Amino acid sequence: MTRRTALKGAAAATLATPALAQSQSPARRVDQPLFGASSWTLANGLRVVLAENRRAPVAAHYLYVSAGAGEDPAGKSGVAHFLEHMMFKGSPHIPSGAFSRTVAREGGQDNAFTSRDVTAYFQIVEASRLPLMMRMEADRLAAPLIPEAETESERNVVLEERRQRTDAVPRGRFREAFDAAMWGPQHWRGRPLIGWEEEIRAITRQDMVDFHTAHYASANCTLIVAGDVREADLRRWAEEFYGPVPARPKPARSRAAPLATAPEPRLITRDPGVREASFLQSFAAPSATWGEAMQSDPLEVMVHVLGGGPGSRLHRALVEAGHAVSANAGYDGDVVGVGSLMVAVTPRPGVSQERIEEIVAATIARLVQEGATEEETRRSIRQQTAGALLALDGLGAAPRMLGGALAIGLPIEAVEQWPARMAAVTQAQVNAAARHVLASPAIATTAWLLPA
Repeated sequence: MTRRTALKGAAAATLATPALAQSQSPARRVDQPLFGASSWTLANGLRVVLAENRRAPVAAHYLYVSAGAGEDPAGKSGVAHFLEHMMFKGSPHIPSGAFSRTVAREGGQDNAFTSRDVTAYFQIVEASRLPLMMRMEADRLAAPLIPEAETESERNVVLEERRQRTDAVPRGRFREAFDAAMWGPQHWRGRPLIGWEEEIRAITRQDMVDFHTAHYASANCTLIVAGDVREADLRRWAEEFYGPVPARPKPARSRAAPLATAPEPRLITRDPGVREASFLQSFAAPSATWGEAMQSDPLEVMVHVLGGGPGSRLHRALVEAGHAVSANAGYDGDVVGVGSLMVAVTPRPGVSQERIEEIVAATIARLVQEGATEEETRRSIRQQTAGALLALDGLGAAPRMLGGALAIGLPIEAVEQWPARMAAVTQAQVNAAARHVLASPAIATTAWLLPA
């Protein structure tokens, strides 16, 4: 997920937050920190971050674990996500199911999510209820029950979630097959986040206990609090509730390198459940943590020039020219390990596959050979930063951005100084990044989802 995408997600989360007043911010200097967050570390290794926001008496409490589906053991995809479900099944002082009931009774919201790189648990509540959230979250971080008696019923919930989101959705099945074709079905990037069905069925309680023991050390977690909270109060509460969590060694984090080439460089899927064709093309790329990491910011700019909506090259060549309904490009660079750059096109009825591929290839070739112009570079930077910054007044932006970055090993400055770094990207850097990723990609997959 790019920082721009994270901001959009934070904005969406903010809109769903009750009783949260929105207000206009004064003009922001490009060198001004986004959130002005403060950070410190407890004796047990837990990092604590506070982003004060006093516009409403509300607090957001996020606990990030630096482990996600990418840490699933070989042959046991889905463990990280299954454990996320089981973390709601009680802890020494909180009975099974009582966590969410308590949050709801206090008028708040709670949930959790698992990505490839992190697992996060969060609550949004009236600010005075923050200590209660911290006490409950610390309790299950230290010692979740993961009861054997509830494992099978929750397995069925996970399998039903997989059926609804993937198995019953043609595009979900296609995207799962595409990732496996690009990276390999047992590579951490090629496995589905929720897990392969047969492997979900084989996960045991002990697998989840082992995963918790290995990855849920306090030193492997980041606590992010945003909202109407004072630093002195948060320091006291963090010591009181999280300080007693026993310290354990922080696990080393390593991700397998990608294969030398894509296992399946071309994939054609026909499905009776779809009525219109879809085209995907993906290329391995440096990320903020892998390969030539200094290219991650230029790649964000470059992919916007290539396919960042109206005015982008793919949009002009395909949508404005009447060949496609939609055409865009995205970059997955804020990740642990190898990143990816993807092109997606929905052709207009009657336009051939060959014509779409021809136009995409020609558009990419021109970008590689001629480069982005200075005007395109500046416009891309301006659109990305100005559009994304609209989300900053919302309560959800700070914990999503700060937690997501810190949990994958990036410094806090990677978020706080993002606009300044983006503004410093040059035309030459953008064009060098385009050549590096797109000129002669070793790892790439082209795929079509077609009506049966």
